[in-house]
Amino acid sequence: MEIAGRAGGLVGTNKVSLRDVVFIGGMDPTGVDPLLERDPATGRQLFGLVKTAPGDAFVVISNSGGNGSVVEFALAVKEAGLPLVAITSVAHSSAIQSRHPSGKRLFEIADIVIDNLAPYGDAILDLPGGGKACGISSVTSATAAQMVVAEALARLVADGGTPPVYLSANIPDADEHNQKLEDHYAGRIHRGPF
Repeated sequence: MEIAGRAGGLVGTNKVSLRDVVFIGGMDPTGVDPLLERDPATGRQLFGLVKTAPGDAFVVISNSGGNGSVVEFALAVKEAGLPLVAITSVAHSSAIQSRHPSGKRLFEIADIVIDNLAPYGDAILDLPGGGKACGISSVTSATAAQMVVAEALARLVADGGTPPVYLSANIPDADEHNQKLEDHYAGRIHRGPF
């Protein structure tokens, strides 16, 4: 969500989300199990909705890294021979048992692991009487994803390339700029209303 289809994001990216099994895959939304992320079959179904090509790479973000759908999706990426970067909490993931039949967690499958540094349980603010609030993984994972984009762009510029990034739709001439780049990636990117 942080880098695909938004201002400053790489145009040649696609967001893949669990909701895609409804919006793209045709699953009946009234029958969606709230624990969908735990089901390995969902990960396989989701990967089946993604068009891949040689040279593609995946960044999978999951704080726990142990839900069945995430692990199955990651395994499908690797079975397809594609590179996989994981952004996850190594502390949390190391302390849990995977919900996937293989027993694997995301960090054990990925080619590159970026630790979002969230603690076990994600929340960081101690509450009176026990418990914690204020999950941090969304902030640290988004920051890590933006840092990956920044590094990719730095390497592209160093090689003499022009960064294919979106301009904010709220500045003059952005629509024309963005459409030209989207036309270049036609058939490789999808930008839905969701």
